[in-house]
Amino acid sequence: IWENKVANISKLTHIFKSISPQQTDLIVLPEMFTTGFSMSPDHFAEPLEGNTFNFLKYQSTLLDAAITGSFICLENGKYYNRLIWVQPDGVYYTYDKRHLFGFGRENDFYTEGSERLVVDWRGWRICPLICYDLRFPVWSRNTPPCFDVLIYVANWPERRRFAWQALLTARAIENQVYVVGVNRVGVDGQGIQHSGDTMMIDYSGACLFTRSQTEGIDHAIFLREKMTTYRHKFGFLSDQDIFNFLV
Repeated sequence: IWENKVANISKLTHIFKSISPQQTDLIVLPEMFTTGFSMSPDHFAEPLEGNTFNFLKYQSTLLDAAITGSFICLENGKYYNRLIWVQPDGVYYTYDKRHLFGFGRENDFYTEGSERLVVDWRGWRICPLICYDLRFPVWSRNTPPCFDVLIYVANWPERRRFAWQALLTARAIENQVYVVGVNRVGVDGQGIQHSGDTMMIDYSGACLFTRSQTEGIDHAIFLREKMTTYRHKFGFLSDQDIFNFLV
């Protein structure tokens, strides 16, 4: 719901009621899930430990699941497209979007991040990223093999849906990881249509499911043993070039 934080929190509260406690390990929400991809941070930004954080913290405890997604954050006078990862034990982590979408003037309003986040959660190492980061494979690179799941939360437009689908699949294949791409649907306040195409893809590039055009809750179970066996059989990660990040 475009630039309506109260309505979006209310809607998510209703959605979360359909999730059974202790049945899910991780819940992933889209990019800027309280506002849509807004270039009005002066109206909608909040501090890190503000209303959005407290809402996620409460829901995480209630459901005994980690929850992640990005929102508009204000810190030290600067605005960030900040992903927050909240756990039921009260621990939380943040990641500030590294690649700001210049085509949409995101870099005119927000400050880029400089550090990638990898979270250890219930036996899995997970790297959550944001939307436009998907186009930059070095930033997503599993070198040395350090994570098992890549997550992209997004407001990715329908007119570039082929790129979204192709790049998510490529990131899974080249990194031998599960990939989760969660995208919004519908028309935003700028008249841009979003088809969703939320996807989960396994370590070989096989699509576990995809959802287009409609809202919904989808589930997938990730199997570590099968991923590990696949990596041993096809040991491509050990042949990677090594990159040093310059930020």
